[in-house]
Amino acid sequence: MFKEIMGLPAHVLVVHAVVVLVPLLALLSAAYVALPRFRSRLDWAVALLAVAAPLSAFVAVESGEELTDAFVARGMQGPILDQILEHSGYGDVLFRWVLPLAVATLLLLVVTSGHPRVPKLPSWVTPVLSVVVVALGVVSLIYVYLTGHSGSEAVWGNTF
Repeated sequence: MFKEIMGLPAHVLVVHAVVVLVPLLALLSAAYVALPRFRSRLDWAVALLAVAAPLSAFVAVESGEELTDAFVARGMQGPILDQILEHSGYGDVLFRWVLPLAVATLLLLVVTSGHPRVPKLPSWVTPVLSVVVVALGVVSLIYVYLTGHSGSEAVWGNTF
């Protein structure tokens, strides 16, 4: 399912979505926290990114596993396989940070929505969720960098 898109390895296409959507989620979530007067303008974009970013990260992890399996089946071994496995490890960790970022962001959106069906919560909930969202965003950005850098090193390594 995650092997190819129009004859190309799906992973090399999907990673571009991750590189765009996860940082956008982190940055717009932080903007949502820092700029309360613009929340009504950011809420739908942040909500959509909170769904799309972890979904793209999941598809990237799954397609990366398919690609790794194909490389191993063709007999790839040695240092390049070690680099690919390092990249894969970073990708797994990235997904494990982006998913809670998305959940915390969606919770923050609900808590600050002002919707009458949202129960009145203690005053500390919004600041705590805000700190959690920003912290998870920072960690997600770090792992986007580490994952992307290790992947590009594995592919392009010493070619330049």
